[in-house]
Amino acid sequence: MSLPPERAAFYLACLQADSARLLEVGRLGLTSEVPSCQGWTVETVLRHVATVYLHKIEAIRIGARPDPWPPAGLDDRDALELFDETRAAIVAALVEAGTEKPTWTFSPSDKTSGFWYRRMALETAVHRVDAELAHDVVTPVDRALALDGIDEILTLMLGGPWWEEGDTEHPVDATIRITSAGRSWTIRLDATSAAVAAGAEGEVDAEVFGEPDDIFLWLWGRHDLSMDQSAGDDAAVREFRARVAESTQ
Repeated sequence: MSLPPERAAFYLACLQADSARLLEVGRLGLTSEVPSCQGWTVETVLRHVATVYLHKIEAIRIGARPDPWPPAGLDDRDALELFDETRAAIVAALVEAGTEKPTWTFSPSDKTSGFWYRRMALETAVHRVDAELAHDVVTPVDRALALDGIDEILTLMLGGPWWEEGDTEHPVDATIRITSAGRSWTIRLDATSAAVAAGAEGEVDAEVFGEPDDIFLWLWGRHDLSMDQSAGDDAAVREFRARVAESTQ
């Protein structure tokens, strides 16, 4: 899958901005608890994201999933120093690889380094919000990035063949529509499938709508819906959100 140069530049800019903000918030205090990730502190967030960056740097370098993983000694590093070092390194690795280098990804359709441009930008945005929540200093996710993130979580993480064995605690049987900033996704769910289609065709059991930042963070469990952001079967919406959470574990 070819990633246009202007889109690659956009993802890199978002990655750099959000990682800088995450470092800034980390310096407000590492021990603050993260309400969106039970048992985590801001230090946990920084170490997690740094380890994710290192994993993707190695995957791009060797063109395969790193094994064994993780490397030894990371827990001994200063969290702020480690994060600052790795946030620069992931940008350098992506720039050096470009967008067409064959590598391991978890996407069935995109096995190029370009995949990691978007994924790392979105990973960073979500965890930047985690750290901000810990200090009650939340800032919005870039609107275009959040809209792209809605598409990623629905089409890549929720959609696909992952449910064929009925391996879910939330076998919701419903059709849900997500609408934000002029785009819609219609999701047909049952115990063994999750089919995601772009557009607003057909009848649905429930619809969720709102600004990209709100919907993106709700899908990732970092934001609650307000009373006027959904219509239809409330129980189906709750079960849909729980199914999304399963797909991102």
